[in-house]
Amino acid sequence: MDLLSGLNPTQREAVEALDGPVLILAGPGSGKTRVLTYRIAYLVKQCGVDPYNLMAVTFTNKAAKEMRSRLDRLIGQQQLERLTIGTFHAICARILRREAPAIDLPSNFIIYDQDDQLGLIRQALRELNLDEKIYRPAAIQAAISKAKRSMLTPEEYNPPTYWHEAVGRVYSRYQQLLRANSALDFDDLLMFAVRLFTAHPPVLQKYQRRYAYVLVDEFQDTDSTQYELLKLLTATRKNLFVVGDEDQSIYGWRGADFRNILRFRKDYPQARVVLLEQNYRSTQNILEAARHVIALNTQRTDKRLWTSNEAGLPITVHEAYDEQEEAEFTVKEIENLVAKRAVHLRDCAVMYRTNAQSRVLEEAFLRHGIPYKLVGATRFYERREIKDVLAYLRLIHNPYDDVSLKRILNVPPRGIGNKTKEALEQWAQTHHVPLYTALQLLKQKQEATVSDQTAPEQEAPATPAAPPFDSRSTKKLLSLLALLDNLIAAREKSSVLQLLDKLLADSGYSDYIRDSSEEGEERWENIQELRSVAQEYAYLPPDTALTTFLEDVALVSDVDNLREEVDAVTLLTLHMAKGLEFDTVFIVGFEEGILPHSRSLEEPEEMEEERRLCYVGMTRAKRRLYLVYTFRRTRFGNQATSMPSRFLRDIPSRLIQGTSVPAPARLKAKSVPSSSLRQTAGSFHPGDRVRHPEFGEGIVVNSQMRGGDEEVLVAFAGKAGIKRLLTSFAGLKLVKRPE
Repeated sequence: MDLLSGLNPTQREAVEALDGPVLILAGPGSGKTRVLTYRIAYLVKQCGVDPYNLMAVTFTNKAAKEMRSRLDRLIGQQQLERLTIGTFHAICARILRREAPAIDLPSNFIIYDQDDQLGLIRQALRELNLDEKIYRPAAIQAAISKAKRSMLTPEEYNPPTYWHEAVGRVYSRYQQLLRANSALDFDDLLMFAVRLFTAHPPVLQKYQRRYAYVLVDEFQDTDSTQYELLKLLTATRKNLFVVGDEDQSIYGWRGADFRNILRFRKDYPQARVVLLEQNYRSTQNILEAARHVIALNTQRTDKRLWTSNEAGLPITVHEAYDEQEEAEFTVKEIENLVAKRAVHLRDCAVMYRTNAQSRVLEEAFLRHGIPYKLVGATRFYERREIKDVLAYLRLIHNPYDDVSLKRILNVPPRGIGNKTKEALEQWAQTHHVPLYTALQLLKQKQEATVSDQTAPEQEAPATPAAPPFDSRSTKKLLSLLALLDNLIAAREKSSVLQLLDKLLADSGYSDYIRDSSEEGEERWENIQELRSVAQEYAYLPPDTALTTFLEDVALVSDVDNLREEVDAVTLLTLHMAKGLEFDTVFIVGFEEGILPHSRSLEEPEEMEEERRLCYVGMTRAKRRLYLVYTFRRTRFGNQATSMPSRFLRDIPSRLIQGTSVPAPARLKAKSVPSSSLRQTAGSFHPGDRVRHPEFGEGIVVNSQMRGGDEEVLVAFAGKAGIKRLLTSFAGLKLVKRPE
């Protein structure tokens, strides 16, 4: 049977484009994963390429797993095992472990998640006497991440402001702390891989020889470091096959740059370009509506998406009175669809622009007793009990990980209080050693003391300074050291599951977590789920199993945790919707200031990304699409009149049913371009003296139009201070206008 017989002509053209650079511009639902997998199968089965010489890069573990599943059916498990498939971070982690000595890295390095990184940044801020209120850890982390994506080390970092000068100092200390803990963060994995290849040409040449063909999914989401990595790997053969779509680039805030598609065309002028325009997911009406929204973006390649699917239902546009009614409408509509057997709960998704919008929706689902799953809530691997157990496993893998050791020092409670913890940290700093080494020094000191008490009198050898612990604390700390050493010794002959069970029993964590409360049982169920994950690594030998397990769980994403078999409605932000599809999609908060977000109103590039975000959300729907907005909405504690999103005006009325236009009183506001709204004069101006019924007199600092209402910033006398108010609710009266 012809391997490619099930592909359409353009898909087949993409698969058969063999040597040299190839750019596939694939619209949503056009079968890009199918093209990627069939191209790999074609190279292996038809062209005789050894899978060992192929690398396929995805952006989520879920996508990698899906690709593996499809390839298992196409080329078989034996061939599949020789293939390199994974995310950029996972592949770079594997390369760095193999080549660690070349750049002075320990091969057993661990990967710190965002929580761990913030912990180190807070430690660096304390050591540098910097105020967390001024230098917020999350902002510092974002600045450091941006520097690393630009391939800047602490020594190369050039601060443009005084605030960034502090960032530079924190960055330097942060890297030292990572090194002391034998740890890397996510950005290090990419930056160190690029530096490895550029500083060590023989190492780069080894991988260039190995990977004859490199394939990349979601190319529009690559950042500058990832693009540089791909260029280095494919510099000799230039067999770089990338699949992307500028219209679906929605991660600019985390460094993704859709302009890499333009750079690709510039760097590889001979590249073959194939457009995948046939959509297999959505109805024609949904496609046409989405196409009209995205068409107004200027930085894109025009694609005329089409489908052989039916025209389908019109897009439902609904105006609710406020966010409570919006949630009620959404829930009841889903109830009705399920009652008519038109959908299952798992076929429905509710999408929104900001996480804060989920609260009212969740309350409505709870009131109606409808199961839902919240993507973006506390992730499985961020739950307290899971992080506790993983900290033990990380210490078994690398006992010099101070972050993990601090976490479990007194978990379960073993009588090691804060004073003992602080004393241990201080003693370790005095000797310039990790906490685990400090525990070993304590053991040596204890053994030397016992030996001195029994041996004949003689001159004592030099030993570390006396530890600052009483006998009780010393006993507790040495008991912990014995526990860790016993677990570390078991690693050589144990699977991940065996190690997990041993640490749960030996540490007492199993008894600690399994109290009689409902919460305790839930936490124990989570640990049982982690045991199921650990069981999946039973096929690996003990010397690599724990490393692989810890690497995988460190790099897992929120979408990877999405369990499709659960019959529940999915609630998620539009940013989390990428790569997913649902029969029925509700996009709520379809209003100016929300979608598009207020931050984008003054920046054309950010507005284009908002339009792409809307496009991605709309094209997740297969058969039904609801766009819901409110007449009034409470935001930041104030209620104000809303204005429908400008994106609604882009959709032809023939494609819409329901509230196609707002009420007559709001029609005029809707027809005014957003640029004009920002210039509309309000009732108050900076310098005006005003009176508020509660706060008294004050001076207007600033005034601007937001969502059809005037927002003023007023400095009031006395305790009231500065207040941000909406004039439609505030009851402000003008006292005097400056001449």
